[in-house]
Amino acid sequence: MSKTKLTVNNNGSLKVEGDFEIVDKNGNVYDLGGRELVSLCRCGLSSNKPFCDGAHRKHFEHDAVAFALPPKK
Repeated sequence: MSKTKLTVNNNGSLKVEGDFEIVDKNGNVYDLGGRELVSLCRCGLSSNKPFCDGAHRKHFEHDAVAFALPPKK
């Protein structure tokens, strides 16, 4: 079982890779067709939400740079 890795892409999607499942608000599991890598939409423009279809191109800007969150309360 491989560790799950989320990558925040510049000006685009969240790349999810490894061993994971994605569920909807009711707990129903999306059938990922055996994929171990998917991209999730962050811009809201995809016609295939929650998955990225590339609709963000030239419509979404975010410089993905890691930072530390404040301590948990």
